[in-house]
Amino acid sequence: MSFVNPSDATIKTYLKEAKNIAIVGLSNKPDRTSYQIAELLQQKGYTIFPVNPMIAGQTVLNEKVYASLMEVPEKIDIVDIFRRSDALPEIAEDFVKTDAEVFWAQLGIESDEAATYLQNHNRNDIVMNRCIKIELNK
Repeated sequence: MSFVNPSDATIKTYLKEAKNIAIVGLSNKPDRTSYQIAELLQQKGYTIFPVNPMIAGQTVLNEKVYASLMEVPEKIDIVDIFRRSDALPEIAEDFVKTDAEVFWAQLGIESDEAATYLQNHNRNDIVMNRCIKIELNK
């Protein structure tokens, strides 16, 4: 993997300035990491937008679930991704169709192909293989 994350200071700035976080792959099962982190983000004052085509139209954590990033009705500051690494290139394609600012792949998730695609579209605010919960607690 040749992609290099931004500095810790830059990541802190992303989290400090963000208000709206879309969570791609959010599960409706409370025992899943995506659910627990989404709940924590709400507790920290962020507005979450669940994105999961399998449960689109349902409600998770009192928020409507959207089928895609393009359906989210508000500006997205961070797209927090809980999908396998091989799904990142497709998510990157959706990401560039929005005004979202930061592409964030959770711990253990990374893709040079997705990073290159984003950078080729002048979308350089990328974080991969980092847990948003851990970063918030630093």
